[in-house]
Amino acid sequence: MGALNYKHLHYFWVVAKTGSIGRASARLHVTAQTISGQLTLFEEILGHQLFDRVGRRLQLNDMGRMVLRYADDIFTLGGELEEAVRRGPGDRMLQLRVGVTDAVPKTMAYLLLEPAMQLPQGLRIICREGKPRQLLAELATHQLDIVIADSPLPANVEVRGFNHLLGECGLDFFAAPTLARQYRKGFPHSLDGAPFLLPGDDAAMRPRLLRWFDRIGIRPQIVGEFDDGALMKAFGEAGAGIFCAPQAVTARLKKQLAVQFLGTTNEVNEQFYAVSMERRLTHPAVVAIRSTARDKLFGTAHASA
Repeated sequence: MGALNYKHLHYFWVVAKTGSIGRASARLHVTAQTISGQLTLFEEILGHQLFDRVGRRLQLNDMGRMVLRYADDIFTLGGELEEAVRRGPGDRMLQLRVGVTDAVPKTMAYLLLEPAMQLPQGLRIICREGKPRQLLAELATHQLDIVIADSPLPANVEVRGFNHLLGECGLDFFAAPTLARQYRKGFPHSLDGAPFLLPGDDAAMRPRLLRWFDRIGIRPQIVGEFDDGALMKAFGEAGAGIFCAPQAVTARLKKQLAVQFLGTTNEVNEQFYAVSMERRLTHPAVVAIRSTARDKLFGTAHASA
């Protein structure tokens, strides 16, 4: 492989972004023949084809998608460099690329990430939500700085990473006012037969919650299961059933939703982790997230109920 030519890389990037040589030609004000020739030369230098020719269309293949991810990072960083030069030395905005697994409640994700937004040098946050395996794969290829998850790195995932426990807390239970009045007295045994909204299979807390139900001898009527915690809360607010949430978000949840508190348990804990490729966290934003979570967010979780 020869030396990387960034002009070739830029032509490739614009073609990939616009979807065709013709549109890239119009954007770059360069003839289509020039772009086509430079693209072919770029593929020869890399020793790999980056597009599959489907009729008259170009479609990125697996190698092309990998190169595009690196090109995105390179040209995003180039844009940041231009902005930093305009703003002057010592005034560069930090960037944090964070993945949040879909089992983490969105309110919790915000509370965990909020301290990073308060850094004096400013922060540009790029936040992606998805399944754990997808996000961990992006972490392994350095597309993400950290992944916020409700469980540590699974042993069967081929990613060498490190788990940093941010904190843990018990669960609080909520319902619309009519259901809350009906089932608050005698909690938690009042939940026996009560309509209940259960977190989806990806939630690490789900099996612990079900074991707790079995241990205290109650069987709620499961009327819904939700991968999306925000959707579960919307159904709960509408009166479809009782739902639970981490104690650490109770104060904010009471302000956001027209629901009432039923009761709490510390026998079921929900945990939250920052998964990184570093054994020792060094990114200022991630350090702020961990410090605030340990010292304030989870330290005061019980008081909020």
